[in-house]
Amino acid sequence: MTEEAQSRMHPSMQFLYIMFIAIGSLIIGGLLGFAVVFVLYGTNTLTEITHFNTSASHVISGLWIIQVLGGTIPLFLTPVIFAKYIVKQPQFYLKNTFKVSPVFFVTVFAIMIVSSPLMDFLVTLNQKMVLPQSLNWLQQWMREKEDAAQKATQALTQFKTIWDMLLALLIMGLLTAVAEEFLFRGGIQGIFTRWTKNAHAGIWISAILFSAFHVEFFGFLPRMMLGVGFGYFVYYSGSIWTAVLGHFINNGSVVIITYLFQQKIIGFDPDSSHYNYIITTLSLIFTVFLFFIYQKVALSKKQLQGYNGKGLG
Repeated sequence: MTEEAQSRMHPSMQFLYIMFIAIGSLIIGGLLGFAVVFVLYGTNTLTEITHFNTSASHVISGLWIIQVLGGTIPLFLTPVIFAKYIVKQPQFYLKNTFKVSPVFFVTVFAIMIVSSPLMDFLVTLNQKMVLPQSLNWLQQWMREKEDAAQKATQALTQFKTIWDMLLALLIMGLLTAVAEEFLFRGGIQGIFTRWTKNAHAGIWISAILFSAFHVEFFGFLPRMMLGVGFGYFVYYSGSIWTAVLGHFINNGSVVIITYLFQQKIIGFDPDSSHYNYIITTLSLIFTVFLFFIYQKVALSKKQLQGYNGKGLG
């Protein structure tokens, strides 16, 4: 396929390509992860991993191996392969540039801090979701998926030492942020921006897919809104690294707070939801205001050129 033909490839076909690469790489990575655990620790460890029995030896190490080989690396490789070798337009689909104003990164940090009470409110609101009686089967299935995801997270966030916490901060915080942002705010957001010829539609669609990917329905709303925020970070700055920073702050703060709570350094339980209507309202106002500042900086520096979805074919 020539480069000209690749540039004319319809976004629907691009989406099929990136999904094919993602599914294939996740399957291969998962099998490789289980194979490595089997070779290193044997069948018993694999059995204990399926039951999340973290008290058994090597289970935590095995979970990290499967997490990295079966999840983090495939999610990162998918958009890179797609952008570099399928459509051959890495600048548009990856936006891997640090050539942006430091103001963007400072503002992202501020937004993630001030929006925290708003996110807590959305978490509480989503967790109270109740489906109609006729859909009890669906709600039960959603709850089972939610519980399974929480078991995996809890298994990987049982910190006995500060080194355990730092490992989680590296993998769950930084590496996961890089992989997921390159895939969702890079590849997928770029595809749907071209498909709809509207950057805002691309942001919202990729945010919905981002939240659905995690298969945690009782956290769908706050995760979707995080995805929207990350999408606008990229759209206004022109750099994927602004979204990576926001994602890292979100994940990393949970890891650090969990460690501090487990060590009884703080009394705030990260698994509990706390919100106050006044604080939530203030959080919303300041978050919107900071996004307005972020947009104004982008417009002043003309960062939006080439990413408004117009004439992208």
